[in-house]
Amino acid sequence: MRTDIHPEYRPVVFRDASANFSFLTRSTRTSDRTVAWDDGQEYPVIDIEVSSASHPFYTGRATVLDTAGRVEKFRRRYGMPSAPVAD
Repeated sequence: MRTDIHPEYRPVVFRDASANFSFLTRSTRTSDRTVAWDDGQEYPVIDIEVSSASHPFYTGRATVLDTAGRVEKFRRRYGMPSAPVAD
């Protein structure tokens, strides 16, 4: 494997401002801004728009589409007869 071609892999804080949620993980992303974490150290911070704290799928606010009956609804709307039954 070639040396000196890979970016530095280090601790980074990702912050979801809409949900007031932050988490510390490791990443190759960099940032000029830093934030003091709970352990007292300074880490680069990257602001993100969506995290598990604000995504509708993870928070339970997701809407479920009712797919049952779509074919019947289409047939009622456009007057198509139901499929013939084989003898």
